[in-house]
This record gives sequence, C-alpha cells and structure tokens, in this order.
Amino acid sequence: MAKPSFVRLENFKYNLPGQDIAKYPLADRSSSKLLLYKGGSISQDLFSHLPEHLPGDSWLVFNNTRVIQARLRFKKETGAGIEIFCLEPVDPADYEQAFQAETSSTWLCLVGNVKKWKSGPVFLHTRIKGEELRLEAQLKERSGDGFIISFQWRRNGVTFGEIIEESGSTPIPPYMNRKAEKSDRERYQTIYSMNKGSVAAPTAGLHFTKALLQDLEKSKVRMEHLTLHVGAGTFVPVKEENARKHSMHSEQVVISKSFLEQWQKRSEGLIAVGTTSTRSLESLYWLGVKLREQVPSKPLSLAIVQWENEELPQDIPLQESIEALLAYCREYDLEHLHFSTQLMIVPGYRFRTISGLLTNFHMPGSTLLLLIAAWIGEDWRKVYDYAQREGFRFLSYGDSSLLIP
Repeated sequence: MAKPSFVRLENFKYNLPGQDIAKYPLADRSSSKLLLYKGGSISQDLFSHLPEHLPGDSWLVFNNTRVIQARLRFKKETGAGIEIFCLEPVDPADYEQAFQAETSSTWLCLVGNVKKWKSGPVFLHTRIKGEELRLEAQLKERSGDGFIISFQWRRNGVTFGEIIEESGSTPIPPYMNRKAEKSDRERYQTIYSMNKGSVAAPTAGLHFTKALLQDLEKSKVRMEHLTLHVGAGTFVPVKEENARKHSMHSEQVVISKSFLEQWQKRSEGLIAVGTTSTRSLESLYWLGVKLREQVPSKPLSLAIVQWENEELPQDIPLQESIEALLAYCREYDLEHLHFSTQLMIVPGYRFRTISGLLTNFHMPGSTLLLLIAAWIGEDWRKVYDYAQREGFRFLSYGDSSLLIP
C-alpha cells in the first residue's frame, strides 16, 4: 500500500458547538434521527425505519461488548479521594478470568488525584450481597499514561466483576461534562451487550431496540456479532499535526469460529454497526493475510500492530484471508479466536470487508472521524454540514448515520 506521506489533522476538524453535543439520550432509542448517505446523496429519516433503507443483500455485524462500571472512588486513610479508572486486566490478563477472580486482581488503570497517592493502600468500602466489603488498592508501577494497580479483598465467593458492578460508576465520556447518573447504567449499554470489558460503549448500537431487531428479522436481514472491548484510547485526542504520528491503543477482539464460517459463505453486503465493528473486521482481514503468509507452529498471542497492515501483501482476496483464519482455528481446535489490534484507519486506506457503515457523529480531529473520511472521502464534510444544519445531535448519545458510498 502506498501510504499517505502526511495526514494533516487540521483537514479533519470542524466547529462543534456545545449545544450540538447530546448530553443525555432520547427516551426512545430508535426515535433518533438517521442520516442517509447513499452514492453521494444525503437525506434523513428516523432510525426506527432502518430496515427500509438497507440494501436487499445486507447483513449487519454488531459489537456485543458490555461496558463495565469502571470508575471506582477510593479514599486514603487521610481522607483524600482517589479515583481509579480500570482500563484492562493484567493478572489474570483474560477478561473473563479477571472478572471471575476472587481475593485479588491486577489491572492497568488511570488514576485521578494521583499526586496525593505516593505510597500505601487506598480503600473502598461497599456492600456486596448485603454484607460489608473492603476493597484495597495498591499502586505498583507506572505504565505509559496509566498505572498498574493491584486489588485485594477478603470475602469468599465474591468476584471482582461483582465488586465493580455494584460499587463502580458508568464511564460516560468526559465531553458530556456531567457525572454519571443511575440511568446511564442501562442507557450507556446496547440492548444486545454480552461480553464485559469495554470502558466506552460502541455507540452506534445504542439506537437499537428489541422491536427494531425483530423488524430486521422480519425483513430477512442477517445479524451476526463479534466482540471488541473498547478501551480508553477512544477518548484520546489526536494531538500531532501529522495524524500518522498518533499512537493507537491496543484493543482486544474476540470472534467465533461460527462467525468466520458464516462470513466465508457470504462476504458481500456486510454493514458494520459502528467504527469498532469496522476496525474488528478490517483487522481480521489483515490477521488472515498474516496467517496465510506464515502459520505459527504453536498457538500464539495474535496481534495486528499499528501500520503493520501496510507491510503485508495488499491484494489477497477476502475469501483467502477468511480461510486462513479458519485454518488456524481448525489447527488448534479453537471455537473462538482472540487477538489484539492497533489498526489505525486514515484517508488513503482501502477497505476490504464492508459495504456500508452505521455510525454516530464523531469529535473533530478524532481517529473515528479519520476512519469516516477514509470511508466516504471528502464527502464527510457534506455529511457533517448537513447534520449540523438539520439539527442532528452529536457524539455518544446523539443521532446516527448510514453511510453507503
């Protein structure tokens, strides 16, 4: 791939007044507006009418990750408040094992007011299953922008997942400029969320209701799921003048062998629900290309690192990539494929997997907006100008768009 020599961040900014940002969700998820971009023309409708606007051969891919109550408020023995924001597990490193851990768990975290936490433990007092519990946290070491934190507690039969679910708060994005409320626990989750691990919602899915999913089934629209655990990197702004110098955070992806088998049978007409689903699918393509080049002699920790895709063969058919992924699953008797990705999609990228994209409206100069610009080119400005002119609500709790070039 001839990579763009320079991706000027300034070219992907626009004015976003505070009144355009949705601070709260609509009461009815599917009553959000839906911007329709098809072949360069733009119109609008309600999200509840989505089935009417999908091409006849479409199938949808959802990210079924579930947001964890990641913000925990501790206190030092002096009374000083310390907020710990759990990002991803370290020991055990597997999400499911980390949430099922009893007595101890170690995580990579962000720490608020860390200047007041030089040493010693901090504590969170809570009640789990009607009984008191004291959660202790120890700061182990710095790791990049975060810290390695170990948690300990003394209650048999109580898991770390139960502790944060009962004692933490929803990690709503900082641009909402408000504290998380009780209603966010339910509304900052997709209705099909299943696998715990995200610290940000895959917001394109927040518009779906049970009734709408039933309408899609009646319309014979196939629906499949994968999991990408959205990390705090989704909130990290791109600061470099050249966006290619931005460092993407690694995120964990889980895909079932059965999904790959269905994908192999029908790879056309795929519409990704959200940028996270898009990055997962495109990362899967590159992982398959990588495995096609060299199958490891034993199962390894699979990963796509940033810009690695540009060094791989560029013209491998999608079907061959999927077959390589399936061959790996068969070789090691895997029902689920786990890997990490740092794939960054910027203008100049050629998509291999999707025919359309359902997504919300994103922050100026963000990696998410760069992905949109890569997908529909310079028309992203037409789309965003239209949305602002027509009073669409922006960002996580805002309205949606269906983008089909």
